[in-house]
Amino acid sequence: MIRSIYTRVVLTFLASVIGGTIIALFVATWVFEDKLNENTRIPLLHFGQDIVRVYETFPFREANSFVSGMKQLDSYHIRIFDEAGKFQSYGTLNGHKPVPVTMEEIKKVLAGEVYQPHNRNISALLLGLQLRTEDGTKAMFVETLNPPSVTARRNLVLNFLLYSLIAGSLLILVAAMFLVRPIKKLTKATRRIAAGDFNVELNIKQTGELGTLARSFEEMMHDLQQLEQMRKEFVSNVSHEVQSPLTSISGYAIALKRVDLAEQERNRYLDIIIAEAERMSKMSDSLLKLSLLESQSQQLRLTTFNLDEQIRRVIVAIQPQWSARNISFDLDLKPIILLADYDLLSQVWTNLLGNSIKFSKDNSVINVSLKQDINNVTVRVTDTGIGISLEDQQRIFERFFKADRSHSRKYGGSGMGLAIVKQIVTLHKGDIRVESEPGQGTTIVVTLPIIAPTE
Repeated sequence: MIRSIYTRVVLTFLASVIGGTIIALFVATWVFEDKLNENTRIPLLHFGQDIVRVYETFPFREANSFVSGMKQLDSYHIRIFDEAGKFQSYGTLNGHKPVPVTMEEIKKVLAGEVYQPHNRNISALLLGLQLRTEDGTKAMFVETLNPPSVTARRNLVLNFLLYSLIAGSLLILVAAMFLVRPIKKLTKATRRIAAGDFNVELNIKQTGELGTLARSFEEMMHDLQQLEQMRKEFVSNVSHEVQSPLTSISGYAIALKRVDLAEQERNRYLDIIIAEAERMSKMSDSLLKLSLLESQSQQLRLTTFNLDEQIRRVIVAIQPQWSARNISFDLDLKPIILLADYDLLSQVWTNLLGNSIKFSKDNSVINVSLKQDINNVTVRVTDTGIGISLEDQQRIFERFFKADRSHSRKYGGSGMGLAIVKQIVTLHKGDIRVESEPGQGTTIVVTLPIIAPTE
């Protein structure tokens, strides 16, 4: 099997040209012969008519003498038959074999019929005309002595075929180079991308299918470059987030080996080790959860439930977080029935309310409202916390991103919560956005379709 696309393109073009040229050969031969026969027949008819006029104008003997001396007899041979079939010929055959004439054909010409054979191979060679003389009616047959040979015609057509094949093949080779060149560029670019080099310029200016393919390839290359950058950032973030608790665990574990360590100090070290281990466990769970949400295997388990009641249950479940800091809630929750994945949405409200509590001041109020229109339901969670800058608002839904790095140790967290929320809302074909100013608090707005998607 031929693997090279260049070879396949060239062979395909050559096969097409050869096939088309062979067909053209037969058509051209047929048309050429008919045209040649027509061009030969017309002068033959004119010459015959001239001879007829000579015999009609002059006496028979003078006409014979005149015809015998005609220069045209170098190209034509004349036979004049009487009613008995006897004939008198004019001109030298020079080895040419005359076309046979039957008595029946002679009688047709004597009767006034213009005769030409039906055989296309000899129709341009012979012409029969009636000849009226003072000696009676005669049948004159004029024959072409030097017709174009079949071999010459075939040679002409074969030469045409050969030259057309050569010229066509050269043009095809050049055209195929221009056709295959962008594909070779794409192949080289693919190899470079596979090796990790995304700084590839195709410079393919063509339009049509190849141009569309090149544009799609460039878009894919750009997407892969972004994915590679995200992968590097992800690995870097995971390494950083894991390294911090591991360092704490390792350091305090070494400190526990001291013999003279007080019991209170030992317990404090153990509490830190347990807390850091739990932090790593939560981060691992969050990564697994986000990976599952981003994969195609995550399926929504749709149920119908009261959304306002679900939010109230979540607030009650996290009471230890807000009651310890004397934070209260201002709820505006209208009864709304929603078709969605109950467990996933419960995770959304837990993460959002947990963030609001974490970044709110003590003795503050968190507002939660729920509204419905014809097609959607909107949940707004507003706190009076530290707020988020406009620059950070563009990235808060990225994994491991923390809006205020200077407070990261104070507030804790792995930066995975909002990434999980974003993915869950996206699975429900919803939308999430943030409204915030530094020092003025933050509002998270979640919009969900009332009828969840079935896919």
